Amino acid sequence: MAVYPADYDFHVVLRDGGLAHMRPIKPGDADALHAMFHRMGRDTVYQRFFRHKSDLTPEELEYFTNVDYEDRMAFVVMIGPAMVAVGRYDRLEDDPTFAEVAFGVEDAHQGRGIGTQLLVHLTNHARNHGVTGFRAFVLGDNYAMMRVFRTSGYRMTRSLEEGVYTVDFPVEITEEVTRLAGVREQHAVAASLLPVFYPRAVAVVGASREEMSIGGRLLRNLMRAGFTGTVYPVNPNAQSVGSIKAYDSVLHIPDPVDLAVVVVPARLTLDVARQCAEKGVRGMVVITAGFSETGEAGAELERELVSIARDAGIRLIGPNCMGLLNTDPAVRLDVTFAPVFPPPGNVGMSSQSGALGIAILDHARRLDIGISTFVSVGNKADVSGNDLLLYWEGDPATDVIVLYMESFGHPRRFARIARRIARTKPIVAVKSGRTLGGARAASSHTGALASVEGAVRALFRQSGVIRTDTLEELFEVTSLLANQPLPKGRRVGVLTNAGGPAILAIDALESEGLTVPVLSDGLQQRISEGLAKEAAVRNPVDMIASAGPEQYRSVLRALLESDELDAVIVVFIPTTPGGLDAVQKAVAETVVGTAKTVLAVYMEADIDTTPHHAEGTKRIPIYPFPEPAARALARAVRYAEWRAHPLGEVVRFDDVDRDAARAAIDDGLKRLGDQGGWLEPEEAEAMLDAYRLRRAASRFAATREEAIAAATAIGGPVALKVVAPSVLHKTEVGGLALDVSGDAEVGAAFDRVTAVADDVTGALVQEFVAGGHEVLVGMSEDPSFGPLIAFGLGGVFVELIGDIAFRIHPLTDVDAAEMISEVKAAKLLDGYRGGDAGDVAALRDALLRVSAMIDDFPEIAEMDLNPVKVLPPGQGLRVVDMRMRVRPVPQRWLPSRKDIPAARNA
Repeated sequence: MAVYPADYDFHVVLRDGGLAHMRPIKPGDADALHAMFHRMGRDTVYQRFFRHKSDLTPEELEYFTNVDYEDRMAFVVMIGPAMVAVGRYDRLEDDPTFAEVAFGVEDAHQGRGIGTQLLVHLTNHARNHGVTGFRAFVLGDNYAMMRVFRTSGYRMTRSLEEGVYTVDFPVEITEEVTRLAGVREQHAVAASLLPVFYPRAVAVVGASREEMSIGGRLLRNLMRAGFTGTVYPVNPNAQSVGSIKAYDSVLHIPDPVDLAVVVVPARLTLDVARQCAEKGVRGMVVITAGFSETGEAGAELERELVSIARDAGIRLIGPNCMGLLNTDPAVRLDVTFAPVFPPPGNVGMSSQSGALGIAILDHARRLDIGISTFVSVGNKADVSGNDLLLYWEGDPATDVIVLYMESFGHPRRFARIARRIARTKPIVAVKSGRTLGGARAASSHTGALASVEGAVRALFRQSGVIRTDTLEELFEVTSLLANQPLPKGRRVGVLTNAGGPAILAIDALESEGLTVPVLSDGLQQRISEGLAKEAAVRNPVDMIASAGPEQYRSVLRALLESDELDAVIVVFIPTTPGGLDAVQKAVAETVVGTAKTVLAVYMEADIDTTPHHAEGTKRIPIYPFPEPAARALARAVRYAEWRAHPLGEVVRFDDVDRDAARAAIDDGLKRLGDQGGWLEPEEAEAMLDAYRLRRAASRFAATREEAIAAATAIGGPVALKVVAPSVLHKTEVGGLALDVSGDAEVGAAFDRVTAVADDVTGALVQEFVAGGHEVLVGMSEDPSFGPLIAFGLGGVFVELIGDIAFRIHPLTDVDAAEMISEVKAAKLLDGYRGGDAGDVAALRDALLRVSAMIDDFPEIAEMDLNPVKVLPPGQGLRVVDMRMRVRPVPQRWLPSRKDIPAARNA
């Protein structure tokens, strides 16, 4: 019996910014399919069926709408209640690895990217069901269909016979497929948000005459900002609001409305949303609270609100938000109730907290950090941080992106989008809730060490996101990134008129991993000219308290013109009244035209921290103390280094035996049932063997005699490990014996390790691997982030030491290398203090093979390879102990592990 794949139910953003609902076809879709057929033009029908048809027979309708969702699959696209497109494939009988694919799109909706979206979802579904290629038959004049195939990124081949093209292409994901999908997604999402950020007309539903009410303040802000479009207050109880004619409903506004801002009680929002849908509004900002943040009843109300908006193609910001603003002079949009409108600039900013959003805007204004656009996303019911990232990616007014985050809606999508954007635009984020994640009863070392916070750290690191711990640090680094070029290295010069602050600056810089190099003799000679003989010129350059603007000007110019430094921190403590203004002016004029990064520390109690600059030049960020300047510079340096490094590639291994691994997984699941559980040792060993992860030779022994026989067969010293469901950590209960030789010792060791628990089934007799470095390689599944892969110092000390690195699956070759170098214990693998080195290349390969195994088999929920013995270079490694937990996965697909561009779960 066919099982409807509910996980494949999505809303998609189309090329023109419109929204559509895409889902698998159902038997009950016959009437909608029939109606769609009759709306299709004569040529469209001919191109789909290769003949003229005036109708679909009842038998055809039944055949088209009844599929098994594996060998025969079809997706439909719905806009409102109407079906507007169908895409389907049928597996070929003579070659079950190939399927014939076909599409039908209603004429009125052609050119919107619907065919491309159908192809994306069909290929994703096909891959998960063993289909490796698609075949399509396309009439020679069906240029639109050929364009869909040609621009998809798949490597297609085609042949022409009697006016019909046969088009074949593999459905595997390639770098080009991924790139083009990302480009389409960015264009579509940006188009969907343009009416929100650049509306021509705004309706304020709930506009109030009470100036201190939210509706009153919001309308006043909109007018005060100088919005360049038309404003329509909506208030059924007033003829006018703020001297502007009011309407009792958006339906009665005589002209089109692009954006509606809703400030009415929660119980009224659904009616307002329906009116906006009927009016053809393109965007809604729902300020109102009382939705999912209040409990299940509010969550249900929110789901209904989103459903109305999506069915009507409306992008929804909020609910429970503060609004948004756009400082572009072309629109000057402020639909917030914040008391400040920030200066225009190049920073796009999002806040999940409305209250914090007000504080953030005020702080940005005081620091003169210019804002391009600001959005309070609230509950993120529709428009999320990921959507905003995509908008800012293509926004020429935005150079830096700043996020205050409390949660992730789709971490895997965030990682993909942020990693691409951060190559050209820095992303700075504060993620709150760092101390609450990760508490769960763990059944392995990896599970015990994994946490949501660990996942967040891994996600930000892999994506190039600059994470700060506090809002203060966020503004420190944002002020630098928004106003200065990225540093080209870690070499920092410190220019000062006081020794104490210079020492603090050097301590802070070096603690952050930056260097303060001694300047060359030639540069010291140049600097010393014009300075007092008491001045120190090695670096820091301490010009002593008598230094004035001319000394700052000449020495700073020398430092900036040298090739010995990548950045300069200018420190000044005023020693005379009015001295600061002259030094600020000298510094600002000197940095004009430089490609080096310059920061200023002006240590005066009432210092104005507004970045200082000469007319038409980059601003210099100002800090009150050396430490925040050093922190900001260090973050900018690390980001610049990440951006300069290659992203890496996900390695696909051709030497693995996926059929053998599938057999091991299936045997385990058959034995374990619907709840899943831990694979037996021989099943886990079969998985490692299939992926060429070399392990210590081993045999299971149920009796003393079998243990002795197994040891003899293995040869040499052995280890014995208890096998019992209740024993998780063998060393804690005495269930492990190492370096055992001879029949008597083996027999005694078997008796000893099998006496530690009541549910013992026997012991694993294993080759004893002497020497090497013990490490852990593992995986734990997070319900939101997907698999977290771990590497660290292994054995019994892993939880005690906690020296471990996490990355979100899948790993690239760069990720694997960085994981190893990130942990402090990695120095041991390099032969620390004359010790034995380890085979790092084999370890990188093992991490990548584990990642490939996880990708191929979503049934794996947890894995512990601990310890893994890393042998000397050239000798590889041995997996000494392993645990692997599996569970059934319907459709062989998990939403937490997949990310389909431009698709949102319905």
